[in-house]
Amino acid sequence: MNLESPTVSVPKTPQDTFNFISDIKNFKTLMPENISKFEVLDDNKFLFALKGMPEIVLKKKEEIPPNKIIFGAAGGKIDFALTAVILEGETSGSNVKLEFNGDFNPMMAMMIKGPISKFIETLVTNLPKAI
Repeated sequence: MNLESPTVSVPKTPQDTFNFISDIKNFKTLMPENISKFEVLDDNKFLFALKGMPEIVLKKKEEIPPNKIIFGAAGGKIDFALTAVILEGETSGSNVKLEFNGDFNPMMAMMIKGPISKFIETLVTNLPKAI
């Protein structure tokens, strides 16, 4: 299953945006309102839970400054990647979108497609305000 968030404009350079997203602690400011738990586990890993959903641990897997950061599931039953793609803005600043890739059976994909789409859209929509 492959999902993409809308692209948002951020009034910071690609490097500044990369640095913000790369800092795990900043994800707390991007999370939706229905977050029930957020915990930084180390410099590259954090745990979060949304109300009514299981806890998920995300780990920074790869960085390609200043254009890409790949986070992945750290353990658990599901394997997926969340990629932040950061590009130079047309006038100034940067453009950011999130890409979600996961390998799920068709039933699971059908159940989680809506909530995950809304989740990554919320993360990227909150970015310009948070940074």
